[in-house]
Amino acid sequence: MSSGFSRLRREDLLKTACEVIAEQGFGRTRTIDIARAAGVSQALLFYHFETKERLFAQAFTYAARLHLNALADIEQSTGTPLERLRTLLRLCSPAIPTEGWRLWIDAWSEAMRNAEVEEISRRIDHQGRMLLRGIIEAGVACGEFKCDDSDDATWRILSLVDGLAIQTHVHAKVLSRRRVNVLIRTAAAAELGISPEKL
Repeated sequence: MSSGFSRLRREDLLKTACEVIAEQGFGRTRTIDIARAAGVSQALLFYHFETKERLFAQAFTYAARLHLNALADIEQSTGTPLERLRTLLRLCSPAIPTEGWRLWIDAWSEAMRNAEVEEISRRIDHQGRMLLRGIIEAGVACGEFKCDDSDDATWRILSLVDGLAIQTHVHAKVLSRRRVNVLIRTAAAAELGISPEKL
């Protein structure tokens, strides 16, 4: 088996694992479920990943890499701070229940018991915070935003996003998509001294 084929096969398995875990959760997903969804044997899964715990951690790493790549694209963008903020809020918006958010929410719970998942989760969280804080600081520097403490503002904005993500996925009918977006835009605008309509 060529290394290129093996790498592609591994990527396919990780993508399938993410889909199954997002649907069933870390606690209810079995390796046989992932193997069946991928159309392979459990033996092949264990050939690539050795243990169930390692497979789950690698699946989360795969999902994290995709998210970190999207964050990097925003960070490297030549747009204004306001434009980059809009893009980041759209990327992180929990207004539409998605497979990605289901995976992150379940991973937060799994992180309390799995050191590898906890480390990956913390790294994603840190990267997102650093990106938002950098956008806020750039916006203050060029006069687009007014904010006395970019770190505090970052924590408050992202904590609201995370909390609303849990609400929209656990209690699906409590908040409308529009209300979620309004709550996030209004809070972010208040933190940055701008009109919500700008977001």
